[in-house]
Amino acid sequence: MAQHAELQTETLSCSICLDLLKEPVTVPCGHSYCRTCISNHWDAEGKNHICTCPACRKEFIGRPDLGKNIMLSHHESEKICSRHDEVIKMFCQTDQQCICINCFMEEHKDHEVVLAAAERTEKQRELQESRADIHKNIQDREKDVELLKEQEKTINLSADQTVEQSKQMFTELIRLLHQRNSELEKEVRSKQQTKVSAVRALKEKLEQEISELKKRDAELQQISHTEDHIQFILSYSSMSALMDVLPSRMTKAGFLKYSQEITLDPNTAYRELRLSEGNRKVTFMEEDQHHPDHPDRFTYWSQVLSRESLTGHCYWEVEVRGIGVGVSVAYKSISRAGRGNECGFGSNDKSWTLNCSPNGYTFYHNNIKSPGPGLLSSRIGVYVDHTAGILSFYSVSETMTLLHRVNTTFTEPLHAGVYIIPVCKMYSHTHFIVIRHFHEPFKMLITHTHTHTHT
Repeated sequence: MAQHAELQTETLSCSICLDLLKEPVTVPCGHSYCRTCISNHWDAEGKNHICTCPACRKEFIGRPDLGKNIMLSHHESEKICSRHDEVIKMFCQTDQQCICINCFMEEHKDHEVVLAAAERTEKQRELQESRADIHKNIQDREKDVELLKEQEKTINLSADQTVEQSKQMFTELIRLLHQRNSELEKEVRSKQQTKVSAVRALKEKLEQEISELKKRDAELQQISHTEDHIQFILSYSSMSALMDVLPSRMTKAGFLKYSQEITLDPNTAYRELRLSEGNRKVTFMEEDQHHPDHPDRFTYWSQVLSRESLTGHCYWEVEVRGIGVGVSVAYKSISRAGRGNECGFGSNDKSWTLNCSPNGYTFYHNNIKSPGPGLLSSRIGVYVDHTAGILSFYSVSETMTLLHRVNTTFTEPLHAGVYIIPVCKMYSHTHFIVIRHFHEPFKMLITHTHTHTHT
């Protein structure tokens, strides 16, 4: 074995640089050198147009043509085991290593070992599946971008119409009302800018995701054309270790498979909230419901949490009628007693909430406000991927429109929550959430009842 290795190294070495041949060429006398080495050697001689062979000292009139050494070039493309000087043609699936036959006999005999070509075939299949997923993600995001563009047009058109109508109305009034006209225009434009900015920010994020996915697809495509099996395996393994493909956009049916049974916990309900229909319906009554004292009860905020903790993938829907409702998730460790921000949904780092008001949607976390796009809907879908740190709110009708998405790291199990915002007593309103189970997702129904009528 030692003699074979010595002969092989001597045969594959350049007698000028003494390293393994790089781009091997053969001179007319039959000796082989690195193309760069023999060229530099003849450049250094440079006398009387005579070139000599460094090995046999044979002289040539003028610089002879250099022929590529086919046999050595083929051998050069093979990967050689640094321990045994043998060609690497096998792959150990147990240790995820490329090995030669001697490695197999000495260290990997009882392991799962296949030919490198066979392993490449399997990795090639995985690569194609990854590209298919990426293409699907690209298509879904491009559709979302188009929908967001339409939303932006609708918002702008609605804002322009509102401004024009206000101008026509105030032109008929006396000069003293002109100032009010200007103030109203500024208010409308401010809301327009806020909503458009939110849509554009989400659109830009989706476009960035599309760009990243296309870049990742190009990298995978480049790897797929690698002819050398070992290089392909190494490149793909390195690439797949860094891949962080974004979760696929799901259809309504895709969300339904994560439907979570949710019931509200009476021990957490604020004193003026009434639970019914198997603790799937909550009603704001504006009078004490005489709940027994419990350390889990919210004492100031009109809120309630679910019994069930949410981990993994979860989806449920909240049916809203009326105004002034917050659809929330929170850690069980959120504070309960008092009126401080540490207790209110969305006012601390332990809760997230989407408020539904006459002005549209507003998202709160850690007391930071983020306006959301879209017109008010009677049904809100909530999706949680606890492991990936994803929280999404959707407007649900015949289609699902993304209202707000959060990417974070959840440090505790989550609980579904409801916050009912007390409305001025001069009006009579009805708001509700119910949790039901059909062949559709569980639903919450929120009811907000006022006994006072308009005066």
